[in-house]
Amino acid sequence: MIEDTIVVRPPSEANSFLLPVTVGCSHNTCTFCGTFYNFPFRTIDIAEIKAYIDAVARNYSRSVRRVFLENGDALAAPYPVLREVLLYLQEKFPAIERVGSYASPASVLGKTDEELKDLRESGLTIAYLGVETGDREILKQVKKGATYEQIVEAGQRLKKAGIVTSVTVILGLGGVEQSERHAVATGKILTDIDPDYAGALTLMLVPGTPLHKDWQEGRFKLISPMQSLVELKLIVENSNFTDCFFTANHASNYLPIRARLPQQKEALLQRIQQVIDRNDPSLLKSESMRAL
Repeated sequence: MIEDTIVVRPPSEANSFLLPVTVGCSHNTCTFCGTFYNFPFRTIDIAEIKAYIDAVARNYSRSVRRVFLENGDALAAPYPVLREVLLYLQEKFPAIERVGSYASPASVLGKTDEELKDLRESGLTIAYLGVETGDREILKQVKKGATYEQIVEAGQRLKKAGIVTSVTVILGLGGVEQSERHAVATGKILTDIDPDYAGALTLMLVPGTPLHKDWQEGRFKLISPMQSLVELKLIVENSNFTDCFFTANHASNYLPIRARLPQQKEALLQRIQQVIDRNDPSLLKSESMRAL
């Protein structure tokens, strides 16, 4: 039975058919994330997944264009299950154009190059990889469960398979003390991955998480809104892309931006610096308007 769980999907998948394939997150130990604490990870039975597809296809077989495989890390499902799901989607939704999934470094590295390529040929077109930071020490501190090298390898292997790669990083993840180091290293890891899309979110502490407890007890100090823009500028300055659509327009961000890099790099840096120089809080999104 496909039980109710928290729906988590990228902003770009807002109009997609959300198809449950897994429940929870295969890693589920990151100190900043409490989304799936109460949902032990498992892969949903293929018969249940197909029944869910059938139920939607009865009314929307010709209108579904995009599908997002839920939940926290659907790519962690066994390769045969994913392949069968993707082919069944193609059969039931003839107008389908795109299928996406979250991906963790471990779930990517757990598939062979041949399996990733076959998943792409079976219909998986885009994967969303959480990078968070390029700083090796912060990766350990937040218990990401992957090294710098493993994250880069995962991103590069997705690209090699022909799967569009969208990565996310988190402004403020190093706190005040590690802010500059975090930003510079994050620009470097983005350069090494060279993704098709990159998005910067801004840290929002979730009650009940280890990082929130660290903040409460004084071991972690949040950066200010203006400091988040300094980090954003450092990340852009220290990243070099072949062709990447870079955004910081998530609900958590203080200053929404969208730019094609490297083409608009200088214009983007100038815009961020102008806001920093003015140091006017009214130019930023208010705390009441921010969301996870």
